[in-house]
Amino acid sequence: MGFRRRVRRRALVVGVAAGAATGAAVAHHADTEAGEQQADDQAPAGDGQDQAQYAPPPADPADEIEHLAQLHASGALSDEEFTAAKAKILGT
Repeated sequence: MGFRRRVRRRALVVGVAAGAATGAAVAHHADTEAGEQQADDQAPAGDGQDQAQYAPPPADPADEIEHLAQLHASGALSDEEFTAAKAKILGT
């Protein structure tokens, strides 16, 4: 499979996953909000139960640098911007 084809496939998969996650998050937020309102009406004050927050996995630095290289090659990033962004990703 060629480089461009892999990049397009990865972008498609990420886009679909992001769209599905966004739709699920909106639905979950509405359900959670309704459930919290109901629980607030029924539960005594100072219940103290905290819900765990979802944190997405950290992005792979190699993928981020590959994306930056594509932006640089297309002219969206200047040499200075590309160097600064790459240094930020690498932590230097």
